[in-house]
Parts: sequence; C-alpha cells; structure tokens
Amino acid sequence: MQNSSFGLKRREFLRQTAIWTSAAGLISAAGLNPLAAAEDGPKRALKKGIMWGTVGVKGSVLEKMKAVKAAGFDGAEMNSHMNQDEVVKARDEVGITIPSVCNDRHWAKPLSDPNPAVRAEGLEALNQTLRDAKRYGAKSILQVPAVVSKQTSYAEAYERAHAEISKAIPLAEELGVKISLENVWNRFLLSPMEAARFVDEFKSPMVGWHFDVGNIINFGFPEQWLRTLGSRVNMIHIKEFSNKKRDKEGLWSGFAVSLLEGDNDWPAVMKAVDDIGYRGGWLITEQGGGDTQEGLTDLATRLGKIIAM
Repeated sequence: MQNSSFGLKRREFLRQTAIWTSAAGLISAAGLNPLAAAEDGPKRALKKGIMWGTVGVKGSVLEKMKAVKAAGFDGAEMNSHMNQDEVVKARDEVGITIPSVCNDRHWAKPLSDPNPAVRAEGLEALNQTLRDAKRYGAKSILQVPAVVSKQTSYAEAYERAHAEISKAIPLAEELGVKISLENVWNRFLLSPMEAARFVDEFKSPMVGWHFDVGNIINFGFPEQWLRTLGSRVNMIHIKEFSNKKRDKEGLWSGFAVSLLEGDNDWPAVMKAVDDIGYRGGWLITEQGGGDTQEGLTDLATRLGKIIAM
C-alpha cells in the first residue's frame, strides 16, 4: 500500500482510530463499558483474526504474535514479503494460525497500471503472496484487483486486472491457495452484482472475494453485498464506519470509531453471514486501536461480541 495516496490515507485512519479505542479501554476499566450487558460467548464457529498491519505494539514478529495471542485472537492475517522463516518460527512458538496473507504491494504495483512493466511487478507480487500463504498454511490471500484513476479508465482497469489475475490462477491451483479480491476505495467494482460478475468471469474456484464490511457503509449496505456475493466470499474483514463522523469531520474520519459504535448493523450483517453459509471460518479485524496490549484486547473483545450476535 506504500507510495499511494490510498494507502497513506488508510494508514492514517488506523493511527487516528487508536485514540478512540484507547478511550474505549478507559471506559471499560472504569466499569462503564456499554458492551458489558451483551451476551457472552460465540454462537458461531468463527475464529477471531487481526490484520497484521493494524498490530501497532512495538517489538519483533514473535513479540507481536505473543501480544495478539494474549489479547484473545486466534490468528493473524500476515503481510506478504516478510521473512518467511521468522514468521513460521514465531507462529509455531506462539501457537497461532495464519488464515490469510495480504499483498502489501498491490497499491504500489497495481495490476491495472498503464505501464506493462509495473503490471508485471504487480503480478510477481501477487505470486509471491501466494507462495507466502502456502508456507504459512493460509488458504487465501487478500488482493486489491485494480485501481481506477485519471490515467486508467474503468474499462482499462477491468480488462487489465482480469488478464493479470488470470495469469496467477495456475499457481493458485498448484499451491491450493485462493485469490480473494477486496472491496476498497479504488473506484472499481462499485456494485455487488458487478463484483460477482467479475469473479464469475474467471470460471475458477480459485478466485473469490475478501469482503470488507466497513468499506461498504459509505456506499451501500454490507448485508446486501454479502447476500449477492454469497459463496464467492472466502474471507471477511471486520471494520467500523460512522456516517455522523464522516458528515461532521470529513470522509476518512468515518473510520475513526470503535467497533460496535458506528453505523454497521451488526445483527443484520451476521445474519447475512449465516444465510450465505459462509465457510471461511474467520472474521478478521482491520481496525485501528491495536497499538497497546489493552487496545488489542479491546478489539478482540468487541469482535467476540459481533460473533455472538
């Protein structure tokens, strides 16, 4: 996500939301947690994961994994292009699962870039992410399919992304790792029906969707997207968004709110998760606030409340 205004803004809102989650932790410590009355314990066999890029505690990979485990998470969605040996050693020592790997170069090297050389680098980054996932035991990777810009039209992005992702399918089949496309603010695949069509045109079970709940709120309703995407959903990102904060403080400020305190209709979202027979097995937070052990624990607790709805 580096070298891109999209990626920079995404990291910025994660830093901002750390403040909100820290405040939520203080409220909880004071015995004023509004979530305390919610039903405890999951109703679903879903595991709690966290996106590695949101783990802001200081330390080595091993130390961060220990913090994630101690907070109550079952697994972590790693970044691509890390030291594989270090990650595997830490994973095994801590006893944590890696369900997914995020391609950390899909913004800087988009598969839709006008320059064929950049697209080739993007494809290699996609292939490396698949290899990383195989090494870590992950069954899915997160891939931003394309970026529409002044220089890249919607039609060009569609054609180029489809062509480049198709080239990665043989490796995905060989490794047994699925390519899961994420809905992000990239001006591309702006409706659930179009997103479903894009996936279906690959005619391969190795291409599906990594659905981000929070990214949809500004444009639609995540429960509707889930039902349209259906069995195409391989993995789910959990993130909050506040329309009120967006309207008052600016678009990206909508993300600066703790889980369960924004505009997601979580009971409706979870009913849709049930209705589509979601088989990914994980809900993965991509939510700011994980800069301290207390913040990580609060994230895991709130995610547990969502699973139990």
